[in-house]
Amino acid sequence: MITLGIETSCDETAVAVVEDGFHVRANLIARQEHLHERFGGVVPEVAARAHVEALNPLLDQALHEAGVGFRSLDGVAVTVGPGLVGALLVGMAAAKAISLSTGAPLIGVNHLEGHVWANFLAHGEPDPPYVALVVSGGHTMLVHIPEVHRHEVLGQTLDDAAGEAFDKVARLLGLGFPGGPALDALATQGDPGAVRFPRAMADSGDLDFSMSGLKTAVLRYLRAEQAAEHVVSLPDVAASFQEAIVDVQVAKTVAAAKERDVDTVLLGGGVVANTRLRERMAEEGARAGLRILFPPLELCTDNAAMIAAVGAARLGRGERSSLDIGADPNLRLAP
Repeated sequence: MITLGIETSCDETAVAVVEDGFHVRANLIARQEHLHERFGGVVPEVAARAHVEALNPLLDQALHEAGVGFRSLDGVAVTVGPGLVGALLVGMAAAKAISLSTGAPLIGVNHLEGHVWANFLAHGEPDPPYVALVVSGGHTMLVHIPEVHRHEVLGQTLDDAAGEAFDKVARLLGLGFPGGPALDALATQGDPGAVRFPRAMADSGDLDFSMSGLKTAVLRYLRAEQAAEHVVSLPDVAASFQEAIVDVQVAKTVAAAKERDVDTVLLGGGVVANTRLRERMAEEGARAGLRILFPPLELCTDNAAMIAAVGAARLGRGERSSLDIGADPNLRLAP
């Protein structure tokens, strides 16, 4: 079974060809950071136009690398949400056109489920139950997965997502955009205990998150130090900020696994590329007797292989999407 995956939910144009659900034959990504850097964040209209320019050449290249043609496709999987509506529509228009012209069935995929399924491309077919921590530029949530394609959201951010917080603090530190990788690299040179930033909602008694106050705490610290004419160690600030986020995410993930009595935890999303989060989750997971799985770095950020994997599984269950399916920028995980 050959499934084409298309992902255009934000600022990566991605196309993949996956065989039998889990064997990746091609997985290509066209990035746009250079277009958005001067704005300090993703500009939706710029992202959508860049998708239009990049998608067709990427489709040709992916099919060539996979050694298949459009007529060999058994299914077309495309992200239908959540994401930027203009960006989503570009990928969906292409997927619908391919489905209509080839007869290959169309299947709309939830981007967040894709991040969970990135694990299965690396670690084998799903064998639930799981607890999953999904952390990206737009989402931070804990999800219980009792069965394949069933989701119970246990907690999520009440304001900024982790990726947003990293980007905003990176901007305060003069690190540019995207900020997450640069802040991660800077933090390796600093002391995570140098500044005791607040651990927001660490003792809230639930599994929700909050990061806007932490961002404000970093801003106030920098202003106070500058007003006092102190020399600020940017590596120490980066490491301390990062530790404050990671502390809460790790503690709540372990708590969620215990609460739902599962022994395997999945991590997914762009922030899972963060070295400190991976390190701490592995340490604390082992201490709690949990199996911690996360995708390789190339499958953490937005990619189409994860979309194709979900799509292949849903197509195998007999699911299909109509050609009039619409984009849903606020799409929720299926219960």
